[in-house]
Amino acid sequence: MRISKLLMPTLREDPADAEIISHKLMIRAGLIQKAAVGIYNYLPFGYRVIRKVENIIREEMNRAGAQELLMPMVVPAELWQSSGRWDKYGKELLRLKDRKESDYCLGPTHEEVITYIAKSFIHSYKQLPINLYQIQGKFRDEIRPRFGLMRGREFIMKDAYSFHASQESLDSEYQNMHDTYCRIFERCGLKYKVVDADSGNIGGSVSQEFMVLAENGEDALLSCTKCSYSANVEAAKAQTTVGEQTPTEEPVKETATPGKRTIEEVSSFLQIAPDQLIKTLVYYYKANAKEDHVIVLLRGDHQINEVKLKNYLDADVVLLAEDTVVRKITGVEPGFCGPVGLKNVRIIADNGVQGIADGVTGANKKDTHLINVVPGRDFPLFETADLRLAAAGDKCPHCGAPLEAIRGIEVGHIFKLGTKYSQAMQAEYLDQSGASKPFIMGCYGIGVGRTAAAAIEQNFDASGIVWPKALAPYHCVVIPANIKEPAQLEAAEKIYQELLTAGVEVLLDDREERIGVKLKDMELIGITSRIVVGKALAEGKVEFRLRSAAGNELLPVAAAVRRVIQEFKE
Repeated sequence: MRISKLLMPTLREDPADAEIISHKLMIRAGLIQKAAVGIYNYLPFGYRVIRKVENIIREEMNRAGAQELLMPMVVPAELWQSSGRWDKYGKELLRLKDRKESDYCLGPTHEEVITYIAKSFIHSYKQLPINLYQIQGKFRDEIRPRFGLMRGREFIMKDAYSFHASQESLDSEYQNMHDTYCRIFERCGLKYKVVDADSGNIGGSVSQEFMVLAENGEDALLSCTKCSYSANVEAAKAQTTVGEQTPTEEPVKETATPGKRTIEEVSSFLQIAPDQLIKTLVYYYKANAKEDHVIVLLRGDHQINEVKLKNYLDADVVLLAEDTVVRKITGVEPGFCGPVGLKNVRIIADNGVQGIADGVTGANKKDTHLINVVPGRDFPLFETADLRLAAAGDKCPHCGAPLEAIRGIEVGHIFKLGTKYSQAMQAEYLDQSGASKPFIMGCYGIGVGRTAAAAIEQNFDASGIVWPKALAPYHCVVIPANIKEPAQLEAAEKIYQELLTAGVEVLLDDREERIGVKLKDMELIGITSRIVVGKALAEGKVEFRLRSAAGNELLPVAAAVRRVIQEFKE
């Protein structure tokens, strides 16, 4: 392709609203253009990258035995109502009406539609298992869209759904998809980890995320320093070592703590370690139309993991209670609450609370705390669970080695859905005995745009993008240093034609621009290699350079052509 004919709107300065490197470079390199908040146009260079990601995904999904189809982006409300998610999904679901006042939504995911397809056409165990996938646009009305393609409202996704007659069959396909995803991200040239994850709004019993490792990753991960265990911090199991301290025999006693509300203030004022404090939180939750409040107890140096709490309560929503509600339940404002003497309210203690042998907690009285508090002695421990946010230094739940904190970008997520959707939508098949059974389902997603953006977060330098070979929009650019020199232009044209004939994705920079401008543009966009035809042509040589290399190589023309072909065709 001749660059003089291309739409290539490169910028020299970072856009004001871009925060992370992939967003900055995708705008500057002319790969995308903002159309609205969280919605982008894919410009020619950017769309070539997107198509390359899609093609890798498509080849590997087909190789794995999945079948491609295409479902509508506009989905009738009845399908979402039949699964129960129409009211539960929240404001991320963009609802709309047609001219007949019928309700629809823009599909953020397609479990309902695919289950309807299976219900309509798959009737016998003989048709199972089956895996159906699509690559399609989605829409989620994110409350805070940001980071370009990393967290947009409209995005391209590969979503696959499998249907099974047994748990063993689902387990087998889940592993098949796990291995397929590994091949996809390896072919994309990405460094990644597979981590345990929370299933979120999709649901299901087991899920794992595929995380591209990057310093600016939006997800916090914990990874074992010894074994293969890794988890999103939301799903990481917190292994709390219960101390061997003998519980104090001193009775509970009130102590004045005027104006000391926070863990830091109380621990400093009483000159005790934060892990001696018992933090008391009041939460509102809604589960299956039931609304209630619950007290959650944590060790003072630990943080609540609201995802774990939501899952433990099997709730649709969990929120910290308003101050007025806290006062109604405990009799005091936040900061002085405690479990001792509380009645008529459910109390759940994090596992770490059990190890406190001489604790301090709020007295449910203003400006007052209790000392010498022993959990189980001074208040009951009817319910205990892992409710805290795991942290670096915690023990691995598999081998006991320390966990380390790393950052990642979620590009893929696989789920064991079970019968959540098939039961709700009465999607059934006939088993070998002729009995009706609900499909057992799996779900497998990849963010196409996120994968491209994550590749940039992992591969860039001061000059711009350094694409992995498989994703670069073009593999080579041929640049005549001075387009007004007939010999240089003629040689560049000949090299360009030779590479085209050899099947290399090649550009010819035939613009009437200074050589410095041309080089900066190609480095910014991340064209994987370049051949510069300049003064060395008088000696039959040209400059060759890989985008990832530190310097130029002076090669004979024929050798430079062979080098490019070897790099990208063999």
